[in-house]
Amino acid sequence: MIGRRGVVVVGASAGGLSTVEALRRQGHAGPVTVVGAEKHPPYDRPPLSKQVLSGAWEPDRARLRPDSALAESGAEFVYGDPAVGLDADALTVHTASGRRLHAEAVVVATGLRPRTLPGQAELAGAHVLRSLEDALALREELGHGARVAVVGDGVLGTEIAATARGTGAEVTLVGPQSAPMTAQLGPRAAALLADLHTERGIRLRLGTGVSGLCGSGGRVTGVRLADGEVLPADTVVVAIGADPATAWLQGSGLATDDGLVCDSRCRAAEGVYAVGDVARWHHEDLGSIRLENRTNATEQAAAAAAGILGGGAAYRPVPYFWTDQFDVKVQIYGRPTADADFDVVEGEIGGGRFVAEYRRGGAVTAVLGWRMPKQARLRAAAALNNRAPVAP
Repeated sequence: MIGRRGVVVVGASAGGLSTVEALRRQGHAGPVTVVGAEKHPPYDRPPLSKQVLSGAWEPDRARLRPDSALAESGAEFVYGDPAVGLDADALTVHTASGRRLHAEAVVVATGLRPRTLPGQAELAGAHVLRSLEDALALREELGHGARVAVVGDGVLGTEIAATARGTGAEVTLVGPQSAPMTAQLGPRAAALLADLHTERGIRLRLGTGVSGLCGSGGRVTGVRLADGEVLPADTVVVAIGADPATAWLQGSGLATDDGLVCDSRCRAAEGVYAVGDVARWHHEDLGSIRLENRTNATEQAAAAAAGILGGGAAYRPVPYFWTDQFDVKVQIYGRPTADADFDVVEGEIGGGRFVAEYRRGGAVTAVLGWRMPKQARLRAAAALNNRAPVAP
């Protein structure tokens, strides 16, 4: 049982807040301190690239809980004071302001840091999208007639491109893959996503890398492709992935390798756990993995809380994520691979609503829903329940 020193959660994120709530649900009545690098109370990140960016939501609507609910949790929330070090042996977190927070258990929920291109920081109009401030700054530059280049053809890049196009901007999506989100969806579904973006007026400039940004007078003017071509742009969004925020753990003695390395119970060391995007843990079916999605942050927090309180089991979820682009919701359960067979099992591709299964060696390894969320969930429960798909 955790005593008076309680639990310190590093990261006032969805994963951090979910950890607090899971601890309370599971019976922990002792102290909990949440240390956040940002000045905001916990907010949801998926709406940043959609509702907040489009202007459909104002920032407060992205908040995960009102002040009253945070107060009722009994946790102390410390904002704008990032952790700068961890003594894993003494279970002590050091913050930028000089705080030394002693704990009986520490949960790392520091998330990701977006990657950037060389020289990007010196150019106005060149953006990343990770924080609430990022979304609001980019929103100011969108609208009818704006020329926007989105560098990155993964989940975030395609969502930003779709949202920017919805504001009336002229959008070009740039990336190395043959179709948007090929790595996440496989070639068949990615080709459908490419058709969707093209039909809605987005220019796809795919299958090429980016060598850098062009600028004049401190303002971005375009994107230089690997072949030397320059795409003119008034605004550039760089969405080329993100790295786990583990630099502050240097010298802690903990193992980091594209995330904080944990065992099957999300434990990095005695008394130290990790949840969400920053956690790389041993999945008993898939090996060492790290998942970047909102659902995993919530579910992993519950698993870590159980471990802190002396219970719990190996954390072995079926990977899941979703993306909303234009009026299409795509859901993926499992792990699609490029070599998997792609079979439509409900609906029709031509009708714009369908569920498909990915199969390897006759076994279902993933389920995709395209505008059919309920049916996809039911199909995935039947095909993947109580077992994770085969590792790629």
